[in-house]
Amino acid sequence: MWSPGSQGIWRKACGRCGPPCGAPTASSSPSLRYLFPHQRTVTLLSGTHIPLSGRNPMLQEALGIRPHILVLNKMDLADPHRQPAILEQLKQQGCSHVVFTDCQHDGNVKKIVPLVAKLVSNSPRYHRAENTEYSILVIGVPNVGKSSLINSLRRLHLKKGKATAVGGEPGITKAVLTRIQVSEKPLMYLVDTPGLLPPRLGDVEMGMKLALCGAIRDHLVGEDIMADYLLYTLNKWQQFGYTQRYGLAAPCDDIEPVLKQVALTLGRTQKVKVLTGTGNVNVTMLDYPAAACKFLRDFRAGRLGRVTLD
Repeated sequence: MWSPGSQGIWRKACGRCGPPCGAPTASSSPSLRYLFPHQRTVTLLSGTHIPLSGRNPMLQEALGIRPHILVLNKMDLADPHRQPAILEQLKQQGCSHVVFTDCQHDGNVKKIVPLVAKLVSNSPRYHRAENTEYSILVIGVPNVGKSSLINSLRRLHLKKGKATAVGGEPGITKAVLTRIQVSEKPLMYLVDTPGLLPPRLGDVEMGMKLALCGAIRDHLVGEDIMADYLLYTLNKWQQFGYTQRYGLAAPCDDIEPVLKQVALTLGRTQKVKVLTGTGNVNVTMLDYPAAACKFLRDFRAGRLGRVTLD
């Protein structure tokens, strides 16, 4: 069980005080509560890194019987051998319509439009013969690719470019946007939304997984703490690609020698003032914060292997 010395800091940051990244919560977004009744179906989006931790329990309750699918994006970065076990766990939780996607390369994205049409047509409450268009709300935690999904669907079905901005940090989408057309036949519109976090993140490991995937801004948690948890997770799942990438002789449980080797590999140093008996002396030291940031970036880019955190 991972237990950093800064657990108290983490609990203070995101345990009882709400999400620290400034993202709206499922209970504090009146625009989303207003939009729910106006959508014929809902697409829940999560990252394949965090197929369980990335699901917002309050959104599950709000959905009720409304047709919905769970899209697990960034499948190119997750462990493909874990997919059957993840699907079984989701099925036990009542989530039977799951699509793994890679929106950067449009992988499996074509499955979404036909599945949405099928679910709505099989739901008498939401299927209206006089209304042939589909309006879909896309919701999920920050930085799992909601805007990328919309842009991917437009590329595939309309042969058009970006309709909404994307980025590698949480908070790129600031507000609920107008409907964006993603398909002509059937006529389908999607509504992009800001990332939504649960109002309480009482579980430390759940919070760390969200932070590793960029749902919470790095500096609010601490890159060194996140790097420590990442190393623990890589070793737990026997993903030892970091040893070869950074030239380590063997897997290591201590984050300090790992970050030291990362800093050496990068050639990153920093000058630090040291107070001595004769005054201040500038000492050149390895830049551990920069090494921690590099470690996190390599994980998020898939350079340390394909890893599923849950």
